[in-house]
Amino acid sequence: MQLPMKITTWNINGVKARLEAALAYLRQESPDVICLQEIKSVDEGFPAEAFQDLGYNVATHGQKGFNGVALLSKLPLEDVTRGLPGDDGDLQSRWIEALVPAGDKMLRVVSLYLPNGNPIGTEKFSYKLAWMKRLQAHAASLIADETPLVMAGDYNVIPEPEDAKRPEAWVHDALFQPESRRAFRALLNLGLTDAIRTCHPEKGVYTFWDYQAGAFQKNDGIRIDHLLLSGNAVDMLRSSGIDKFTRAAEKPSDHVPVWVELAA
Repeated sequence: MQLPMKITTWNINGVKARLEAALAYLRQESPDVICLQEIKSVDEGFPAEAFQDLGYNVATHGQKGFNGVALLSKLPLEDVTRGLPGDDGDLQSRWIEALVPAGDKMLRVVSLYLPNGNPIGTEKFSYKLAWMKRLQAHAASLIADETPLVMAGDYNVIPEPEDAKRPEAWVHDALFQPESRRAFRALLNLGLTDAIRTCHPEKGVYTFWDYQAGAFQKNDGIRIDHLLLSGNAVDMLRSSGIDKFTRAAEKPSDHVPVWVELAA
């Protein structure tokens, strides 16, 4: 596989419910690697064969009815690791990482599904912040390894006011709390770069639209799906984008695919 390579992240909101949409997207856009979140399937129930028929290697970290992440790659998946380190008692399936050959080097790709955290003031918000603290520690170790790193997924964080059409509507939501945003900035301060914001500094750039109240038609969205790149991966960054067209399809996910293209 020669560079450039395209890496996409997509919260699919149920892989079985969106299987045909996912397969149609892969046939059309043909990313080299796609990171899925909220597959809502145990590993043995994941429709791996349908993706393998399109030429993808499949690795999953599933959970019945909730959460779940997957990596699909046209390239070999090596050193697959499931689960975010730091809490052996955490049974939620929210993290999978693997090494993928990228030209003459290896690339570490992560698919992550960060906890939502709502409602604030409950153990769910505490779990979100504790998970983000573990994420920061593990991200620091991955960066120190010096393998180019792409951490892709649904972070459930609105980083800045311009990442929401109506930021005032989110002030009591876990996605926009000062603590959540501070933890996200701490990730960036490790030396990670927000690829979408780097390539698209303009306003009105969103990745999620609620199903209610015609949010998509009004472009009343938020940006919570992110691709964070280590410094040596940013050196390879050529472009990034958001495939908003999938949100207009029949029975869509409320998230859309977000991608980067990397080249030597």
